[in-house]
Amino acid sequence: MVASRAAREKKAAAQAGPLARVKIDLDDDDQFVYKITCTECTAKGHRKWAAYRPGGDNGFMAAMDRWIFHLREKHPDEDAPCLEFLTAAQERLHQRRG
Repeated sequence: MVASRAAREKKAAAQAGPLARVKIDLDDDDQFVYKITCTECTAKGHRKWAAYRPGGDNGFMAAMDRWIFHLREKHPDEDAPCLEFLTAAQERLHQRRG
């Protein structure tokens, strides 16, 4: 059974930890769009730092990978459940670059 958008959003928010705000929208093709925003960091001007990735499960993994790298770089003392996937995220990054 496929999880609802609200259930996916709730699970992703729990994994991302307390610094993250997770939102899952639908694009024009009714595909999920994953957005993870940092509550503390800004990227350009007043805009919050965010990972924004469209797509199915690959979009979720790409957004969460980017969030994991952000946590490690900008908030190294922060603890979040998603950090257990740091090694896998690094491996996916090396595969994409290789």
